[in-house]
Order: sequence, then structure tokens, then C-alpha cells
Amino acid sequence: MYLNDKKFELYISAKEIAAIVERLANAVNQDFEGKNPYFIIMLNGAFIFAADFLRKITVSCEVGFVRCTSYEGMQTSGKVKYSSSVPAKVKGRHVVIIEDIIDSGNTMHFFLAEIAKSHPESVSIACLLAKPGALEHEIHIDYLGKTIGNRFVVGYGLDYDGFGRNLEAIYVHN
Repeated sequence: MYLNDKKFELYISAKEIAAIVERLANAVNQDFEGKNPYFIIMLNGAFIFAADFLRKITVSCEVGFVRCTSYEGMQTSGKVKYSSSVPAKVKGRHVVIIEDIIDSGNTMHFFLAEIAKSHPESVSIACLLAKPGALEHEIHIDYLGKTIGNRFVVGYGLDYDGFGRNLEAIYVHN
């Protein structure tokens, strides 16, 4: 399959993604029973993962959105662009950040510092994918779907210059 000028091949099937989402949601439901967590979705990439994940959440909760990015094309720029603020409702709350992928960790490192200023009770991260080999900051991921190598992936919310987010599976660049 081609997106723009790059060739991609199937990497993680829709069936495997569904099983990951189910496993992560079950763990969050168990850990946050009776705690009324506040979920923060990291836009743009996490929107599809978050939609599927949140439909499986059975605990009472609220949802908010922020937009942070550090990607340009197929690599991180090293600079975080932050275009929305931490929702005011996080003070004193158990917060679960929903993220599609953590690779360099730049975006999450920046956002964790921002959210700490709002004094939440706790902060957890639910992340579909992580690239441990690409990390520049130590990030503790409480609910991790799958680790992958340091390869560029698209689909299921992840994009290449805006393309491929709508794909139901995840594809890797050759």
C-alpha cells in the first residue's frame, strides 16, 4: 500500500488491535473502579484508539481533549507544539492520558510537566504503542498495548502527513 510517496505493509491487524484495546480497557476498569477518572485524549493521533477504548470503559468518568505534537513528516521535530490547555477539571482527580504512540517521549514529557501544574490526584498513561528504542525521556506507561521497533507506522489514527489515519489496521514503512 502507498501513502503519498511511501510504501507501507501490514504490521498490526485490526483483530490484534481490538484485543489490545479490550485488554487495556479491562485493566483500567479494574484499577479505577469507584474513582471517577478524567480521561484526556491526546489529539490528533489518539482519537480512534480513544473512541474504541472509551466505549469499553465501564467506570464513571469524564473526557477532555488536548492537542500536542512534535512530528513533521516521518520524524519528530524535537519541538512540542501545544495548542490547547489542560482541562481545569483535573485538579484533585485521577487522570488517565490516552495516547496513540510514545516514541521519543518529547510530547509526553512536556505534557506531564504541564498537567502537574494542575495538581491532579494521580496521572496514568494508557498508550497503544511505544518505541522503547527511540525514547529520549523516561516515560512510565501504566497501560501499554504493545512495544514496537523504531519504525514509522501509520493507520488507526497514526498518520503520514495527514494520510492514513482512517485505516483500521496499522502499517509499517518498508
